Amino acid sequence: MTDTLIIRRPDDWHLHLRDGAMLEAVLPETARHFARAIVMPNLVPPVVTGADAAAYRDRILKALPEGGTFEPLMTLYLTEDTDPEDVATAAASGLVRAVKLYPAGATTNSQSGVRDFRKVIPVLEKMAEIGLPLCTHGEVTTPEVDIFDREAVFIDTVLDPLRKEIPELRVVMEHITTSDAVDYIRAAQANLAATITTHHLVINRNHILVGGIKPHYYCLPVAKRATHQQALRKAATSGDARFFLGTDSAPHVDPAKECGCGCAGCFTATNTMAILAHVFEEEGALDRLESFTSLHGPAYYRLPVNEETLTLVRGPKDYPAKILGKDGPVTVFDPGFVPAWHVAD
Repeated sequence: MTDTLIIRRPDDWHLHLRDGAMLEAVLPETARHFARAIVMPNLVPPVVTGADAAAYRDRILKALPEGGTFEPLMTLYLTEDTDPEDVATAAASGLVRAVKLYPAGATTNSQSGVRDFRKVIPVLEKMAEIGLPLCTHGEVTTPEVDIFDREAVFIDTVLDPLRKEIPELRVVMEHITTSDAVDYIRAAQANLAATITTHHLVINRNHILVGGIKPHYYCLPVAKRATHQQALRKAATSGDARFFLGTDSAPHVDPAKECGCGCAGCFTATNTMAILAHVFEEEGALDRLESFTSLHGPAYYRLPVNEETLTLVRGPKDYPAKILGKDGPVTVFDPGFVPAWHVAD
């Protein structure tokens, strides 16, 4: 039994950093362990143009702790008015690495998202032409569809028809939560990958609801049945290069979570690597942790792997229960167990 694990420094392929005081509070938690991250564009107002992305990137770098090494990989928020040429120009400059699709109303700050998918076909065709990935929040938002079925219905009614129409489009199904998504990705011939979060490997819907509502386990897409959780664990630890880490770490101050209509999101940046090592060891796949966190994502995004390393050491470590920022406290995700590993200082 090994007591030390050295892997290439990981990347986070789905991250919320927010802005302003929240950005300043949570960025150090990611930059401590991760070399790069795909940064979500759902600010208010959203990051919709190359100029918006450049300005947001500058704010992120300004908030980086002195001596920190972290590269934000910027994305654009897809709207029905997105200009295909602006997307192409931002991608050609190396600034923008993906475009994010939010179905309108699907999650936090998604009001400006897409309602009529026909209106964004020209943008998607341009992205297919230049090889720029589309990152999808894969849920339908029609009220008659049960919230636990929204991902499966999205695959059948939106994603699959879209991929058949534009087969060259490279797609990342972000934060998948169902065995339906796992099976769909495994059946795909090309151009499709998925991120899996830390928290969806740890919790299922029982964890949210049994014994009282746990607001800090509430996220979107919402955690599903235990059978789906197990499918995600098998996919993440399988060594299949189409699955890689995207934490979807999503900070909200406690009053916005612990209220009558709480915000969706789990803040996992602080302890993700310790939790993942624990989960992978439980699945007998500790030797595949590096692939999931550090190798598969760069391969899909056509970027070099990191040369720096991260060292994990067997044994518990105390992580802060909350991150204190100027806007208020942010609760760190509690996996419900003491991770058997920690990141060496």
